[in-house]
Amino acid sequence: MANNLNMATRSAPRSKTRIFATVHYFSQSTRGRVLDLSATGMALELDGPFAAAKGSRVKVQSEDLGFIEGEVQWQHQNRLGLQLRLSSNTLAQLSSYFRFFHEEVKPTLAR
Repeated sequence: MANNLNMATRSAPRSKTRIFATVHYFSQSTRGRVLDLSATGMALELDGPFAAAKGSRVKVQSEDLGFIEGEVQWQHQNRLGLQLRLSSNTLAQLSSYFRFFHEEVKPTLAR
């Protein structure tokens, strides 16, 4: 599937999340949070600089998801898009997260 910018997009439904995580790539580690998650990918907002080109394999570590591996699909400023490596371990971790931990995030307005 492609959007108006001719960029590939995820076909799986996305769920908004508030998962804090650390992204690892070789000797780099950056904290951030998972903004949305699907069965095939995730988008993250990072707290610091992170240099990984499209196609780079990275690891995401969090209390809610454990260790998940993915491939960088895009990076823009402090945001990162990953396509997940769908191993049996990753599928089990995603299934467990959605079954036991996930609550849909509802936007709130500051007053």
